[in-house]
Amino acid sequence: MRVMSTLKNTHRWWALFGAFAVCATAIAQSAPAWPSKNIRIVVPYAAGGPADLVARELAQVLTAELKQSVVVENMGDAMGVPALGAVARAEPDGHTLLMAAVGNVVLQPMLSKQGGADLVAKLRPVSTVSTAPHVLVTSAKLPIRSVQELVDYARANPGKVSFASAGTGGTAHLAMEMFKSLSKTDVLHVPYKGSSGSVNDLVSGQVTALFSSYPSLQGLVDKGLLRVLAATAPSQSPATKSLPLMSATLPGYDYTTWYAMYAPLATPTPLVQRIQQALNQALRQPGLVAKIEAAGTELHPGTAQEVQAWTQRDTDKWSRVIREAKIAID
Repeated sequence: MRVMSTLKNTHRWWALFGAFAVCATAIAQSAPAWPSKNIRIVVPYAAGGPADLVARELAQVLTAELKQSVVVENMGDAMGVPALGAVARAEPDGHTLLMAAVGNVVLQPMLSKQGGADLVAKLRPVSTVSTAPHVLVTSAKLPIRSVQELVDYARANPGKVSFASAGTGGTAHLAMEMFKSLSKTDVLHVPYKGSSGSVNDLVSGQVTALFSSYPSLQGLVDKGLLRVLAATAPSQSPATKSLPLMSATLPGYDYTTWYAMYAPLATPTPLVQRIQQALNQALRQPGLVAKIEAAGTELHPGTAQEVQAWTQRDTDKWSRVIREAKIAID
């Protein structure tokens, strides 16, 4: 009897295996050939920034691995909304992708009626791409060498500590509001139209502090014009992993800026999985990892589910900051 039971279980296993094999074959056959032409990665930021760097290096690796040209198109105007629209309206064939940041898919839709919430709903996540902490920096002309010293100075001089940003509602502004709330200080937000003016005034000491990505400021830090006080989150990047953490002085202070890849909403699931597999393979290439980590960013091969988890986490985190600070940009 025991032998007969074993044989029956074996037959059932092979039947199930055969069924799964048929399903897998059907899925593979239902997905269109990919890639069958050039792939376009749309980046909602101007050329030369951290997002552009990651996208272009990734495109080179994908080009070599897929044996098909992968090009980057920068569309940085109007808060990146045109970039979201271009991909949302593209053919769902896997040949037009969007590498968007937390600011594009989480912050702007919450802050602005023109922030692209309707367009984000027409995109589907494919894979995580990268993550990086920001750094808190001050002018080297100021006698401030730690987060605690900045907090102490701000408490002793209400309204005299100023934080620059590239504009109201951006990550640098929200990071300042988080600092203000957790440190219980009265600090001033000074929004600029873009980053160049804010950095110039920071170097000269006209403003006190700034939260920013590390790669964009590393040259000025290396020249001794700016001083890095801390990172906003733990990191394994050689450029930032040894920095003090904001949370060491302000418990609960933690955020990263991240990028993820998206496709048009109607892109078939088997095709999304194929793209995800190609991205993950490229993001694990040692040469690419070393080059990107040297610039202060960590590559993060992952899944669409991780993108959704990051999105929910930061929606919860930043919505509280926005609500408490009563921030809106229109």
